[in-house]
Amino acid sequence: MAEEHGMIEPFEPHQIKQSGDRRVVSFGTSSYGYDIRCSDQFKIFTNINTAIVDPKNFDDSSFVDVSSEVCIIPPNSFALARTVEYLRIPRNVLTLCVGKSTYARCGIIVNVTPFEPEWEGYATLEFSNTTPLPAKIYANEGVAQVIFFEADEVCEVSYKDRSGKYMRQIGVTLPKA
Repeated sequence: MAEEHGMIEPFEPHQIKQSGDRRVVSFGTSSYGYDIRCSDQFKIFTNINTAIVDPKNFDDSSFVDVSSEVCIIPPNSFALARTVEYLRIPRNVLTLCVGKSTYARCGIIVNVTPFEPEWEGYATLEFSNTTPLPAKIYANEGVAQVIFFEADEVCEVSYKDRSGKYMRQIGVTLPKA
């Protein structure tokens, strides 16, 4: 389904666990889903400006931009990234995205909201470091699994129909009121 509808670009039809001579956190097609990767562009949360986190009036100076193959998240903090994959969700599909066990077992929670019918774009990923130690995220490796639910009929109103505010996002997208 993903290939025939162009749902995931780039699309990896197999699960990849090696890149050359090194192990990677797996990505690509899984049993009933797809393991997505994060890009090498990160926004790491910092409170150097003692800002208040307000989803209606978000202060983007609360982040430090980092471009790297790894992201070190400070203890009890979080970082944002975007997927490597561009996603196009058909009108009769809803997805849920959950973190991979490799990261969950290290106290790293990956949070992504559902991809609604007819949403498309690069997904913004949130990584929470719940530990009292710095945590490492690897760019271009698997970070979360997308599970696809196909409906018997198309939805009445899609994300596209509602002109959703996160439609066709390109980079790491901060909260919009």
